[in-house]
Amino acid sequence: FGANGSGKTSILEGVYLLGMGRSFRTQKVKNAIGHDNDALVLHGRLTGPPPLPLGIRRQRASSELEMRMGGERVARVAQLAEALPLQLINPDAFRLLEGSPASRREFLDWGVFHVKHDFFTVWKGFRRALKHRNALLRHDRIDVQSIKVWEHELVQWSERLDALREAYVERFLPVFEETLEGLLPLPDLALKYYRGWDRSRPLADVLDHGRLSDTQMGFTQQGPQRADLRIRLSRRPAVEVLSRGQQKLVVSAMKLAQGRLLEAMTGRTCVYLIDDLPAELDLEHRQAFCRWLERMQCQVFITSVEREALADLWQPETSVAMFHVKQGRLVDHGQYDFTTE
Repeated sequence: FGANGSGKTSILEGVYLLGMGRSFRTQKVKNAIGHDNDALVLHGRLTGPPPLPLGIRRQRASSELEMRMGGERVARVAQLAEALPLQLINPDAFRLLEGSPASRREFLDWGVFHVKHDFFTVWKGFRRALKHRNALLRHDRIDVQSIKVWEHELVQWSERLDALREAYVERFLPVFEETLEGLLPLPDLALKYYRGWDRSRPLADVLDHGRLSDTQMGFTQQGPQRADLRIRLSRRPAVEVLSRGQQKLVVSAMKLAQGRLLEAMTGRTCVYLIDDLPAELDLEHRQAFCRWLERMQCQVFITSVEREALADLWQPETSVAMFHVKQGRLVDHGQYDFTTE
């Protein structure tokens, strides 16, 4: 807890950078470097056995993000993400409901990535084939034979990607519904997976018949790159019906359900970063939210402007440490005292 501008969100940002190799506050890591500093350096350690040190460094004069794990250089951000699964719930999380399908695809693919070992290979193959087809579509003169070769490649990877996503959503839905019921019962809320093209037609036919239109547009209009999770309440987009507090609870249920499913399928737990938990939520719903976190027995970092807003949320047996953030520095207030607060 701490006053506005004290650095609470920056602490969450640091953990996020260690696990994702990017910031949730700026698109360029360079912009996260302190104004008076030449570099950004972060260190962390995952509990073992054996403990696993993590580190990243980004120098202002360089465009490269240096990443290390266990003392060894890491080439891919995906290796960090796999080692440190993170879930972020902050004001931007509303984009899952009100934002573009890209936000929901990222949410979906996070889940598939962490439970399906071949996802990253499939995703890369799909992106490569899509990139080549789009490049050919933008040529002045279309080489039909070349584009058909890449369409065949695109179809193969797309169907595998769609199958992975669809299987994940099938496992995710009952966990999400149970989680939402514990936060905000909404029996008429429906979450459905849309694969990105007409379900009644093979993608090969869609690409073949849409080639002229795609050429005019200069890109592939249908495929897994248009996939979406459609969230509706009584057949209307949920974002048009729900209050801001209800939206936050739906988004939170989605994030919590992903963590629960990850643990059920892999035995691993997420670290949750929750920025300004009290915003939009009354005491009753804050307590319901924290009950789920307690059941999951995961590590959680929560921020709030007021210390009192984080009180009376936890069971006595829950281990909760309180810190006061002052001008970018942590002041340890020790374990939360349930007998005197």
